[in-house]
Amino acid sequence: MKQPEWFAAVFDRHNDEIYRYAVRRLGPEMAEDVVADTFLTAFRKRGKYDRERPDARPWLYGIATQAIREHRRAEIRRNRLLARGEAHDAVESFDERSASRVTAERLQPRLAAVLARLSAADRDLLLLIAWADLTYEESAQALGVPIGTVRSRLHRIRTKVRRALGGTDPMATNEESAV
Repeated sequence: MKQPEWFAAVFDRHNDEIYRYAVRRLGPEMAEDVVADTFLTAFRKRGKYDRERPDARPWLYGIATQAIREHRRAEIRRNRLLARGEAHDAVESFDERSASRVTAERLQPRLAAVLARLSAADRDLLLLIAWADLTYEESAQALGVPIGTVRSRLHRIRTKVRRALGGTDPMATNEESAV
């Protein structure tokens, strides 16, 4: 990936996805800065990218996670503000909304409070799995940790979140259902 035109293809393929992830983590105000930092860092380090890996997503999410850590204070403030908010009442009829959307809106303040209380490492892992839809292996690559660490940490995180949400597990993944 030493040639800039190759990197341009990686940017075109993954820019929107990294942006959506950053928006969910920090809000739209800082997402553009995180995306710019992510791709600037990736461009500078493109010569070190392991071209044996068929997908650059874990590498880019790892860089984005580091950029987000630099903006962590804003993320924590945002989650605390969301946690203080009231659950949104459904304005549209039930027929116009999916049940999962309504549940997510009702859980948002409580879930935001739980996110604000998680350690940075736990929050990063959870959101790579839940929002970026990375696999356990991809998350391990992104964070530079063994896959066993991902599995044990995620189990501990789920236990904390379930307890805080009264037994609800909003993070169930297809990968875990199959295990």
